[in-house]
Amino acid sequence: LVMSLRARKTKKGNEKSRVIPFIKKNNKNNKFFVCFLVLCSFSVSFVVGWSWHLWVESRHYTPFNAPKAILHHEEHLHDNKLWGTYRPHLYFGVRAKTPQSLLFGLMWFAQYPADGQLHIRYTCEQSDNLPKYGWLRHDGDSFGSQEIVDNDFILTTNFLKKNGGHHGGDWTAQVKGRKRFENSKQVVSVMFIVTNEGNEDLNHIVSEGQLLEVYGETSTLGSFKIKFFSKEGVMKLRSYLASYESDIYDAKQTVMKNLKYFKKSSSEQLLGLPGDVKNNDAKNPNFFVYQVTFELPFTVEIVFESGSHLKRKTSLSGNDFLKELSVKVQNYDIKFEKVFNLSSKGYSNEEISFAKAAISNMIGGIGYFYGNSLIKTANSKEPYEYWKSDLLTAVPSRSFFPRGFLWDEGFHQLLIQRWDSRITQDVLSHWLNLINYHGWIPREQILGVEAKKKVPDEFVVQHYENANPPTFFLTLQALIDNEKYDVSPSLIKFLRVVYPRLNAWFQWFNITQVGKVAGTYRWRGRDAKIQHELNPKTLTSGLDDYPRASHPSSDERHVDLRCWIAVAAGVLADIADIIGINSKKFRETEVFLKDNKLLDKLHWSEGFNSYADYGNHTKNTKLEWVMVGQPPQQQRKLLRVIKSEPSLKFVDEFGYVSIFPFLLKILEPTSSKLKIILDDLYNPKKLWTPYGLRSLSSSASMYNKRNTEHDKPYWRGPIWININFLAIKALQFYSTAQGPYMELSQQIYKELRHNIVSNVYQQYKKTGYIWEQYDDVSGVGQGCYPFTGWSALVTLMMAEE
Repeated sequence: LVMSLRARKTKKGNEKSRVIPFIKKNNKNNKFFVCFLVLCSFSVSFVVGWSWHLWVESRHYTPFNAPKAILHHEEHLHDNKLWGTYRPHLYFGVRAKTPQSLLFGLMWFAQYPADGQLHIRYTCEQSDNLPKYGWLRHDGDSFGSQEIVDNDFILTTNFLKKNGGHHGGDWTAQVKGRKRFENSKQVVSVMFIVTNEGNEDLNHIVSEGQLLEVYGETSTLGSFKIKFFSKEGVMKLRSYLASYESDIYDAKQTVMKNLKYFKKSSSEQLLGLPGDVKNNDAKNPNFFVYQVTFELPFTVEIVFESGSHLKRKTSLSGNDFLKELSVKVQNYDIKFEKVFNLSSKGYSNEEISFAKAAISNMIGGIGYFYGNSLIKTANSKEPYEYWKSDLLTAVPSRSFFPRGFLWDEGFHQLLIQRWDSRITQDVLSHWLNLINYHGWIPREQILGVEAKKKVPDEFVVQHYENANPPTFFLTLQALIDNEKYDVSPSLIKFLRVVYPRLNAWFQWFNITQVGKVAGTYRWRGRDAKIQHELNPKTLTSGLDDYPRASHPSSDERHVDLRCWIAVAAGVLADIADIIGINSKKFRETEVFLKDNKLLDKLHWSEGFNSYADYGNHTKNTKLEWVMVGQPPQQQRKLLRVIKSEPSLKFVDEFGYVSIFPFLLKILEPTSSKLKIILDDLYNPKKLWTPYGLRSLSSSASMYNKRNTEHDKPYWRGPIWININFLAIKALQFYSTAQGPYMELSQQIYKELRHNIVSNVYQQYKKTGYIWEQYDDVSGVGQGCYPFTGWSALVTLMMAEE
């Protein structure tokens, strides 16, 4: 650069003589300049390269560049669904759909427990060993009724809302207690927790040592007051707590550390709260507890009234509450029969109550969360923070999985959209707003302090390369099918808004999850180096320990993922047609991926006579105890031992994955492969049981085998309701589609539907719960409970024609 500048200053023709002497005469200077220029070039390259790297990395935690699928949370302040039971991890909790909300929760304990130990109930815990709890009715809008059975008493929680004003209206929570056994002498303490996620002060009114009211004003909820009423029962003690707490989410510990004994007589003392508790920082109280202690039976109410509701005639309390509750129950029952027609199908009152409980627990399990995910990319050593976002979602289990799971949610919404499609559109919009710049959605949503408290640290971070089955396309197809001949303007508007995000999500799959061979796909996230698993898990597929190729590699082809992408392409083509966009590229992709000849070429195993994954595989693996390390630090570990070398082949383990072309209706109704699949799933030696289809054939080499020392078989035998639901829908389809196997499909459909519904209902009657999975030998519910995520799809099965 320097030499060129000097040359330009010389006359034309003398450039050589003027420049070369400069180099010769200034050899030392020239070396300095050359070194300087090289260093500058390197520095500039480094800065540009590093800046480019940072920019590329930042795209992973940058929102997708399109209008949000829903407006910002302030737009929901006029929404009738602003307030709700959106704290599913609590036995009963209320909050608003806004990032910084007032929080309400129910807590209780028995004053005279049989074992002499204090058992405070607050968050849903399997360790509480409650005989039964769950919603009996919940409309997802303004009403819910729940029953909680404790050891020697029963609580009923009723929730009602009344619209009015500009901040979601008023609501009331009622708790009724009654004896479980006639001879019970139990005394029960019920506590209502009130706190605020925002920084605004809350005030309280106390009279004669009793908490009467909490009131205040926030930027999102306006002014409000919360009143407490004891409506029925023999009251033994009334107390309260008003304190400042740095961790408002640790309510149970706060209550426990403040409890003290109140002597009521020479022979009786009761646990209660101390009232106002001063703190060293002289901060105003932000944490309030109203406690009442009763003999059974009793009734208490907490009434929330919005200051913007100016036309209120009476409070939603007492007789007015009971009248409104009666109307809500009646309206719910009428709507339920209209939607599902179970009475007209001959189901008993007990079976209908079970179906109501199933869907009510799913809807009552909808939660609102706010926070940010932690994510990692292939190039990042430390996790990045995703942008702060909110999420409205149903949860698989209030006790064990009280947060959002991507592939679960598509199944949840198949049921919810049948009840209220507006809820489904709201939920899908929230999820699709989590798409990043590249079109990726973190598969597990652990947003906010309360959600993180339920998850071990090692499972919090989400990995960018990892997908999850795009089940939202099943939900979208259901929404479209509901209005197939006359799509409503509101649905068209919704589809038009979400289309760019769905398109980006689909493209992300097609870029990151493709296989080596055209038309093949591969789940990322399998660990080829892991030594303690019999078969490296594929968590991203949703089927966790289902056996795949024994040695993960880039040569793998996963038949289930290929089918998911085929369905997604078809639904996107349908959406494009509805909203008036060219659907050609999606329709061509759908046709390509649904080509049965190509599917057979890539995934049909002639030797195994089934569809299968393909990869570097050997069946000859075992878990064996091995001494690891050198003395004296040697340890005995259960590790995988390879008995024979793997080779590229089809994975011959028959189970759910093998029938995905059938489950997602990819197979032509006339395909001879359909007959083979129908025979196999109807075969008791393979998938058929009296309780539903087992996840892995009983003749498979990995049937019911543990994957590690501590991991029980998960998708290696147990019956899962979501896949059985897909089988029911597929059988229904093939029983009506013209082909040679219509009658066989109809026969299997009727038997399978009866088996599943009957077993899930019988287990509910016996245990009080719907379960995560069911044993394939006994039909007994197992895994976590209550699991009214996709297991609640039994209600839809009952409603099938």
